[in-house]
Amino acid sequence: MELEQRVAELERRLTALERRDPESPRLGDGDFWALDGLKQQLAEVGEAAADGGVLYTGSVRLPTGESYEWQYGALTEALFDGDWEDAADSFAALGHPVRLRLLREILGGLRTTAELAALDELGTTGQIYHHLRQLTGAGWLHVAGRGRYEVPPVRVVPLLVVLTAARP
Repeated sequence: MELEQRVAELERRLTALERRDPESPRLGDGDFWALDGLKQQLAEVGEAAADGGVLYTGSVRLPTGESYEWQYGALTEALFDGDWEDAADSFAALGHPVRLRLLREILGGLRTTAELAALDELGTTGQIYHHLRQLTGAGWLHVAGRGRYEVPPVRVVPLLVVLTAARP
């Protein structure tokens, strides 16, 4: 990265830090309320949860007004014993900037192929269809009607969790 880009990025991050209101609560600050709840659940499961577990949860309202609430937990042992290669297609589908943009736009309310094709920098209609097929095949999208796409409700919070985990 060039020095100018690095300085610009540092200035952007500093400005964001300076804008934060220290009196405003943020998720993850203070006590570990979610972690404490997970530990309580693990204790109730007993010996089967000896190696621990993971939990993700969310309460989301999209720009379209749709609301989703979701939580999911898994025992660590089951995660380590599972076949991680099964997740490769799902991660690969998210591994392209155009596909991530398509997901963001669809969550934002642009749901038809025509609406998506009208956006700049997404490529040709054929390229858009290619990306939509990959997202649909991996379960990140489903066809809700002729030329209309939606993120399945059970994938909204997991998608946002993956995006949160990918942030620096």
